[in-house]
Amino acid sequence: MDLVIGPLDLSAHVDEALAVQAVAFGLGPDEVAVRRQIVLRHMTYPGARALGATADGNLVGFVYGMPNDRTHWWSTVVEPYLRAQDNDHWLDDSFVITELHVHPAYQNRGLGRSLITTITDGAAEPRSILSAIDTESPARALYRSLGYQDLARRVLFPSAPKPYAVMGAPLPLLRR
Repeated sequence: MDLVIGPLDLSAHVDEALAVQAVAFGLGPDEVAVRRQIVLRHMTYPGARALGATADGNLVGFVYGMPNDRTHWWSTVVEPYLRAQDNDHWLDDSFVITELHVHPAYQNRGLGRSLITTITDGAAEPRSILSAIDTESPARALYRSLGYQDLARRVLFPSAPKPYAVMGAPLPLLRR
């Protein structure tokens, strides 16, 4: 099997990417439809970019992000939680990892690590932030191994059934 990581025109491959996310994150068709519009809007933002992981030509993982903007929806939701921990300065000069998903059949092969380190290696910002479900998970362990630390926990997003943690790390990310 030939695994390749490289630039991804996410707008052109949004349905393939969301199919990976649906399997990896357990999303139903209604959630995928909502996320489709969000992804397409995000890809119009200045500095937004994406990488994909392919196996034999099929997309099996992806990451996308952008320079943070305090006026974006995500920032407006997390800002009070970060401010309460005196961490709201992390919203400035940060590259946000908006989504990172690897198909379960391709997890534990280093694809998630390669995707996130490659996209952040190209960031002009001195740090990176992201949000992840606030539970111990392989994803949170990966982020910690890369140098991400909890900046705020029990962050509630509208319509999200579980709380999230906001994590941040200086760039470049740790290599282990």
